This record gives sequence, structure tokens and C-alpha cells, in this order.
Amino acid sequence: MKSKRLFFLSLGTACLGIGAVGVVLPVLPTTPLVLASVFCFAKSSKRAEQLISNNRYFGSYIENYKNKQGVPLDVKIQSISFLWIVLIISMAFLNQNYLYILLIIVGIAVTIHILSFKTKK
Repeated sequence: MKSKRLFFLSLGTACLGIGAVGVVLPVLPTTPLVLASVFCFAKSSKRAEQLISNNRYFGSYIENYKNKQGVPLDVKIQSISFLWIVLIISMAFLNQNYLYILLIIVGIAVTIHILSFKTKK
């Protein structure tokens, strides 16, 4: 039983770490990884689950998801704006046509994904 808890605690920590990097790298999906970490923490450590649920950065993601409230419109706008700003800056530094296409496809997919969330009123 202890190895199962350790596995889920480790997996939750890894998901949270990658999700945190996704805050600044728009290619990584923050919300699904944070939600996966909460799931893993719920299976391994109630204390870790409470810490992440009460976190000032990730707590609102979790609360909105649990209550099926959706994402506030300003968060959607900020997320999409930040995504495209970082992608355009990346394109300026990369100077490779195939990477332009890849980043544009990723940008469109992530934008559609963000817009697909219910808007919280």
C-alpha cells in the first residue's frame, strides 16, 4: 500500500511541476496537469491535496473545475493573449518555416481548447 501512495505522490509532484512550467510555456497544458496532480494527491496524501487546492495560483483552477463553474472571461483573454505573445516571440527567434507552422498549429489548438471551456459569469 505504501508503494502505491509513493507512486501517486511522485506522479502528482511531476504533473504539478510540469504544469507549473506550463504557466510560462504555452505549449504545455497547465490546467490538465494541475488537475491530474490533484487526482494523484487525493490518492496519496490528503495534506498534499489540501496544499495544492488552497494554493493561490492553482486553487482557483481546481475550485472552478470541481464546481463546474467554468473559466472567467478575463482569464481566457489573458491566457490567449499571453499564448500568442510568447508564440510570436518564439517565432522571431527561431527563424525556421516548419517551426512557424508547428507553433501556429499549437497556438490554434490551444486557443480552441481555452475557448471550449465554459465561461464563468
